Amino acid sequence: MRVGTVKEIKTREFRVGLTPAGAHELVVHGHEVFVEAGAGAGIGLHDSDYAEAGATVLPDADAVFASSDLIVKVKEPQAQEIARLRPGQTLFTYLHLAADPAQAQGLMNSGATAIAYETITDPAGHLPLLAPMSQVAGRMAALVGAQYLLKPSGGRGLLMSGVPGVPPAKVAILGAGVSGVNAAEIAHGLRADVAVFDITADKLAAIDVQFGGEVRTIYSSRKALLDFLPQADLVIGCVLVTGAAAPKLIRREDLKLMKRGAVLVDVAIDQGGCFETSHPTTHDEPTFEVDGVIHYCVANMPGAAPLTSTYALAAVTLPYVLRMADQGVEAYLAADLHFAAGLNIAKGQVIHPAVKAALGL
Repeated sequence: MRVGTVKEIKTREFRVGLTPAGAHELVVHGHEVFVEAGAGAGIGLHDSDYAEAGATVLPDADAVFASSDLIVKVKEPQAQEIARLRPGQTLFTYLHLAADPAQAQGLMNSGATAIAYETITDPAGHLPLLAPMSQVAGRMAALVGAQYLLKPSGGRGLLMSGVPGVPPAKVAILGAGVSGVNAAEIAHGLRADVAVFDITADKLAAIDVQFGGEVRTIYSSRKALLDFLPQADLVIGCVLVTGAAAPKLIRREDLKLMKRGAVLVDVAIDQGGCFETSHPTTHDEPTFEVDGVIHYCVANMPGAAPLTSTYALAAVTLPYVLRMADQGVEAYLAADLHFAAGLNIAKGQVIHPAVKAALGL
């Protein structure tokens, strides 16, 4: 199979879909690999690294798309990338279509097969290709929350950890999945007063055990959240419904309950966000303010740590890329129901039920 990867063009996105090691594995398996010149430059990978691995470096994205049967990316395709796709071609990347009807329509029109990292499952029901980026985003969420609580960043002027005689920040984490647990680890490590909200008793019990009771666990309800908001300095939204739009847990009218200079970090923004007032932002302009509350809603948070993120993601995506290349995409989809859960668009139609429902199709 002919496999290609291109330079990411989303704002401040420096990750790359294939590393030289991944390219080498594909070549060893008898496949051709095409890499856009400069694709890995953002993390210090040179075109010569890919060439030495056996890949062919091509001058631009047009050439890679034209030469490849399978395109491996990181972020959802931008409009000019969608325009390069063709029937019979497969795109393997994060898509997050539930919050992006324009992208979904463009992919349907392309005739290509689009397989999303974020909806592939494993036998335990987990999302193995979402997990590493959820780990990065969760850990980053606590760090950026701490940054934006500082006065120069527009916050209350509060040190996350406090100091002896002055209490630490109160942090609410909504959702005890992978990103929520990782956010709790960092916030707790920064000595914040942390509370995790979730509707699954087993997840709350696991949090209690993991942190030895030092992180509060709260069964999530509308009333419980509203009761906590007046004391919250930082709220991190980590709620995920696979393939679907995130539920809006904090409404516009709820912001009046919060302190001026409090911070909301919306890790769920790729799926539409779990705060009603959220809208996607970029690393160039990461925040905005609504009713005195700072919102951080960067839609590619792990892109700020592209070196860490690229290698973490490539470690879990490469086995799927190899199996697609070795078996053929259709054969692999037919043989593995968990991989088939990643199929979002094929033959001009939205396939994934949750994505279809979210888009009203």
